[in-house]
Amino acid sequence: MSIGSQVWMVENLKTSHYNNGDAILTKAGDVSTETTGYQWIYNNNAGGELDTYGRLYSYFSVTDSRGVCPTGFHVPSDAEFTTLRDYLVNNGFGYGGSGINIGKAMASTSGWTTSTTAGDVGYLQASNNSSGFTVLPGGYHNGGTGADNELGASAYFRTSSSTGAFTSWYYTLQYNYGYLGRNDFGSGNGYSVRCVK
Repeated sequence: MSIGSQVWMVENLKTSHYNNGDAILTKAGDVSTETTGYQWIYNNNAGGELDTYGRLYSYFSVTDSRGVCPTGFHVPSDAEFTTLRDYLVNNGFGYGGSGINIGKAMASTSGWTTSTTAGDVGYLQASNNSSGFTVLPGGYHNGGTGADNELGASAYFRTSSSTGAFTSWYYTLQYNYGYLGRNDFGSGNGYSVRCVK
């Protein structure tokens, strides 16, 4: 899928192996201070959540030199997600045709927790996804507690950009906000990955 000058995969990454065939490990419990790469399926539901939302990856799995994205694609950097955001903001994808509230333009047209506030991702969901990016509310895996959280309410996307020993940039959509959020936090958390060419 092309958006501006970028080509993105049309769905979240689902692989359980690095490109050389090695398995990406999974682990229960606290991995918040580990540098081993891990992946999880929300609620371990290989039939439902995996098929719909893909897997959730720690920072250390997506930056492993063995690679996780298909040939020709890679995990986006913070700068590449910023390029996507800026293109959508500058080309009228904001709610109502302008501004920074591009969440509805990126979010899928169903599956989100309902909001009653105009401009939120969860408000009148059938009008979402004018960009074609189709963000699904796959939640996240908490690398500190081992719990899965926020299915239907949020989406979190990994970048390949670190901000510290155990922190890295990620982007998020929430059902009750209208903008694409950016923050740096736990590299051990499991977030979705959308590869870019």
